[in-house]
Amino acid sequence: MCGAGREIIRADMKTLTTTDELAAFCKAAAAAPYVTIDTEFLRERTYYAKLCLVQLALPGDDGEAVLVDPLVGDMSMEPLFELFRNENVVKVFHAARQDLEIFFTEGEVFPEPLFDTQVAAMVCGFGEQVGYETLVRKIAKANLDKTSRFTDWSRRPLTEAQKTYALADVTHLRVIYEYLAAELDKTGRAKWLHEELRVLTAPETYVVKPSEAWKRIKTRTHSGKFLALVRELARFREGYAQARNIPRNRVFKDDALLELASTKPRSTEDLGRSRLLLREARRGEIAEGIIEAVGVALDMPPEEYPKIDKAKDKLQVNPALADLLRVLLKAKAESAGVAQKLIATAADLDAIASGERDAMALKGWRREVFGEDALRLCNGEIALAARGSAVEVIAL
Repeated sequence: MCGAGREIIRADMKTLTTTDELAAFCKAAAAAPYVTIDTEFLRERTYYAKLCLVQLALPGDDGEAVLVDPLVGDMSMEPLFELFRNENVVKVFHAARQDLEIFFTEGEVFPEPLFDTQVAAMVCGFGEQVGYETLVRKIAKANLDKTSRFTDWSRRPLTEAQKTYALADVTHLRVIYEYLAAELDKTGRAKWLHEELRVLTAPETYVVKPSEAWKRIKTRTHSGKFLALVRELARFREGYAQARNIPRNRVFKDDALLELASTKPRSTEDLGRSRLLLREARRGEIAEGIIEAVGVALDMPPEEYPKIDKAKDKLQVNPALADLLRVLLKAKAESAGVAQKLIATAADLDAIASGERDAMALKGWRREVFGEDALRLCNGEIALAARGSAVEVIAL
């Protein structure tokens, strides 16, 4: 195991700038039990994240750690993607979601097998969405230099401070991975981690279909015609943003979209009266797209309007039962040594108390830890009793 707290970043930091160099490193990595990985990227001005740097490290205090610079020369990332497909090497990330989105978008590949130290730390009792810096301090017994955290990773050349900061994201990660992997083996919770990671390696997690984009927009109005307008406006915006690789908010923001759904503009003159629409969106292709989307929605027969699941609206939360479920959750979370929100959210508890049985808290390892007793509580099969500061479950 890597020595916690030891200096593991060398002065001769190596940067790979050619496909051959990357291929040579990945060949060496293919013989290792695991490789730690991180990325630096920019997303403020684009729809899809722009990959600026990849950091990789092999096991051991003296294991090679490198920076991969995809912005210099004409490098192919295929050697790294081939390593991702190698199931004999564990690919270790921290908070992997955005990294995986980049690799899926660029190479249509997911790293297998995957280990996410943020998820593993939650399973091991470090709290909800624990940060990398916290794990470095608590497990690796080291401190991170945060001065390069907010930096433009697309600018070249990179400074020595940037390189040191970037490499620290994968060198300390070796210590953290080995500690958490050992804890999971000791507690028998490795299957919990595997359940949690399934969503991270599912393509639908990262693919936003323009026709489904409206579901991300928060609105309290359930009118079919209004929702049809929201759907068509969101469909146009998402498709336009994807095709031009610009942030969707650069087309128009959610509040402007809802305003357009209310005002139903049919001409550029109508668009000119908008309070929230950006000036650039009142003319040209965006204006034409808005007007066309509104027309499609207004000409749509009612049977084609978006359908709302009214069954859920009719469910009535039993507030007393919801409170009892919260007490049970607290007791179960303390007993299992995991964060309450990792097991169930407040919305999950309200859903269960209203009679819904499709909540995540009733599936997989969560059902073992909490869900089974939650259902028994709902069915009047158990009661809760206070024993000093502890809460006990009593069968009826």
